[in-house]
Amino acid sequence: MLVLPRPHGKSFAHRSELKQAKRIVVKLGSAVVTRGDECGLALGRLASIVEQVAMLQNQGREMMIVTSGAVAFGKQRLRHEILLSQSVRQALHSGQNQLKDMSVPVLEARACAAAGQSGLMALYEAMFTQYSICTAQILVTNLDFHDEQKRRNLNSTLHELLRMNIVPIINTNDAVVPPPVPNSDLQGVNVISIKDNDSLAARLAVEMKADLLIALSDVQGLYDSPPGTDDAKLIDIFYPGDQQSITYGTKSRVGIGGMEAKVKAALWALQGGTSVIIANGTDPKVTGHVITDIVDGKKIGTFFSEVKPAGPTVEQQTEMARHAGRALASLLPEERGEIICCLAELLTEKKDEILSANRKDMELATATGRAPLISRLSLSTAKLNSLAIGLRQLAASSRNSVGRVLRRTKVANNLELEQITVPIGVLLVIFESRPDCLPQVSALAIASGNALLLKGGKEASNTNKILHQLTQEALSIHGVADAIQLVSTREEVEDLCRLDKLIDLIIPRGSSQLVRDIQRAAKGIPVLGHSEGVCHVYVDVDASVDKAIDVDSKCDYPAACNAMETLLIHRDLLRTPMFDQIIDLLRAEQVKVHAGPRFASYLTFSPSEVKSLRTEYGDLECCIEVVDSMQDAVDHIHKYGSSHTDVIVTENENTAEQFLQQVDSACVFWNASSRFADGYRFGLGAEVGISTARIHARGPVGLEGLLTTKWVLRGEGHTVADFSEQGSMKYLHENIPVPQGTLN
Repeated sequence: MLVLPRPHGKSFAHRSELKQAKRIVVKLGSAVVTRGDECGLALGRLASIVEQVAMLQNQGREMMIVTSGAVAFGKQRLRHEILLSQSVRQALHSGQNQLKDMSVPVLEARACAAAGQSGLMALYEAMFTQYSICTAQILVTNLDFHDEQKRRNLNSTLHELLRMNIVPIINTNDAVVPPPVPNSDLQGVNVISIKDNDSLAARLAVEMKADLLIALSDVQGLYDSPPGTDDAKLIDIFYPGDQQSITYGTKSRVGIGGMEAKVKAALWALQGGTSVIIANGTDPKVTGHVITDIVDGKKIGTFFSEVKPAGPTVEQQTEMARHAGRALASLLPEERGEIICCLAELLTEKKDEILSANRKDMELATATGRAPLISRLSLSTAKLNSLAIGLRQLAASSRNSVGRVLRRTKVANNLELEQITVPIGVLLVIFESRPDCLPQVSALAIASGNALLLKGGKEASNTNKILHQLTQEALSIHGVADAIQLVSTREEVEDLCRLDKLIDLIIPRGSSQLVRDIQRAAKGIPVLGHSEGVCHVYVDVDASVDKAIDVDSKCDYPAACNAMETLLIHRDLLRTPMFDQIIDLLRAEQVKVHAGPRFASYLTFSPSEVKSLRTEYGDLECCIEVVDSMQDAVDHIHKYGSSHTDVIVTENENTAEQFLQQVDSACVFWNASSRFADGYRFGLGAEVGISTARIHARGPVGLEGLLTTKWVLRGEGHTVADFSEQGSMKYLHENIPVPQGTLN
């Protein structure tokens, strides 16, 4: 990876630009370098950090380290020497092997630093040698920056080391440095008091015109109030002038700085043109990749930026959506239906504005060589009219969604229990290049009373913007415009997947690769979707010729997730007129055939043999494989399928019913195209996607799949003690009939 130098003087405006950082200063706080007992170094953690710095250095970046740890390392050595010395003297004095309790005197920090500096440097040198990287030690004090000649010498030395691909390791010379002067703080652009490694790192970064300063500590970043307090929130981006909104806590367990010192140093460096991130270097879950993740632009720690975005952050958008979503859920079903109908009207009334925005997206896609996107991007009057019809159907069918009573139980006299449907909460829907997805998903969220965050592909940004504006216009008729938010910041999908305290469910709409990426990234948030659509059609020995030669499953829309990818043929049908007709029809439709292993063995000259029986082609291609029986077909589907949609073609009802019962997929069909696996075709009005999950919703997910339940218990002062052996009450647990459509 070649990283080119950039003109210095202006810090990066966004995290995504950090990949361009050429010269990087990594500051390791005392809490990062030292062990929990403050006596000795955290060797595993340090080795991980060295590995990341070496990786970035070998990419062509210029890395510098400002490190703490000399005092802790020296304290460990001196304590060992003192204890050893005391034990020898005591043994000589007493003449006995039994030693008395020995106490270690308080060790002076400067002496510890003097004793530990050489050992700390030797450790760094040994670790970096493993990656064929040379290091150099530089000890500095305030005078080295305030004396002009010394400052120039330091600058020259550092530049020469960087030129020779050497990693400078810098520390304050704690063996001679005086104690910090009270109230001697950061004093403008040209002067900074080197009173701890935070201020040293900031001064060094500005002096060396570094692109990025990464300050690692023992907290996740900067919080708006002391970490650990109930309402403390991690600040994603911090801007100059925001200091008044921060309440600082106590400093870390070791070191002489604190978060306030870090913030002041960071702002000073930012003013000097260096971007800054404060992050956690002690968390075992992220330590192994925290530095490289930061440079990759991932959302870690607090990013200091001078460029304040015009709109709210994604965290603020989520909070706004959740608040308005609760109001949306409390509306009457008729009022939510009115919002959906209003959106349907707007889609047809404002079609000229929508289509104008859509043309801009399509022109841009064509100009940038992304012509294959056109069919997915394209909207038309007919498509908008169809969308409006689907929305009106959804509005009509959503009258008894939220608050529907599913079950009612008389637990005991005057103690009644209900199970009712409620919204899931905040949904995040990530979709690619299909702007028609936005009104469909929005309508489903409105009908189910859920708050919604939408993250669309940038290729449809103009169309998505106007469709979202119309959605909010419809929501505003009942004062809940903020319930649906369009994420338009430079938020990476992986960063959104980390908002586990803000988002309740992620629904990806797009390629199988997008779904897989989201499923991997979303560690703490459920993902509703399927990563692949490896759908099968099994042609049984008792199949009808007319039904067997219908290739709708493959050719209606080959890119769809419910298109056939593998055609399973019963062995007895080979070399029959029916089989020949199937092959001829596939050829006529220009479908490229790949032979499965067994099918290839029957042929003298076979088509190209399939590389994998789990392939989702998404095009006019398919695999043909031979099976011995219906049971063999079921076993093949279970082994190679993706539990999406599978079909049997047969006139034998008994065989069909066995297939329908045994195949464990979200959708199983008999004598019908796999393309019917769709929420609209099922009569759900619309769908947010198809799920192959084993729990919650499965198959096409419409309104019902976006609801969960809660239990409501109504009593008159009942206590559990009332139902004990000595109590006066008995459980009845009588089911009370619930008329269909009953609302709580």
